[in-house]
Amino acid sequence: MNKNLVLIGMMGSGKSTIGKEISKKSRLKFKDTDKLIENSEKMKIRDIFDQKGEEFFRSIEEKIILKTIKFPGQVIALGGGSFLNKKIRSEVLKNCISFWLNWKSDVILKRIANSKKRPKLDFLNDKNILKLINLRSKIYLRADYKLNCDNLNKFQITKKILNIYENKENFN
Repeated sequence: MNKNLVLIGMMGSGKSTIGKEISKKSRLKFKDTDKLIENSEKMKIRDIFDQKGEEFFRSIEEKIILKTIKFPGQVIALGGGSFLNKKIRSEVLKNCISFWLNWKSDVILKRIANSKKRPKLDFLNDKNILKLINLRSKIYLRADYKLNCDNLNKFQITKKILNIYENKENFN
């Protein structure tokens, strides 16, 4: 049975990009949980936050992720805040192989600057975004693997993850 490969990390860390690359180079189907939520609600994440609030978003996110990870053979990109949810984190750690795409904070700041699709950032300045990165990093550390992505391109990151994942799968 192919355990799901789950990508976690801050918004802007490249989870969707890397997930698509992994899917191309493996037999894993790619799932982006933010896209699944948008499809389910027929709204953009930003609009869900604006019109229904973060609490509503997080409850939908939990339901969709817990349902999605039940099906093996996938590479799943979680939203930046998903892994902070204890139920999601517990299921991922128990049933999947998780990878934290870790970048230096200044790289993340540059990548997410002026993003209009990240509602969590609307009211945060750089100092507060750095606090958010530090806070989330303490939780992301619980992932099975921490990948320092600085100085790597998407192909190198993909290769590293697949090497670890495929070796791990062969021994389970």
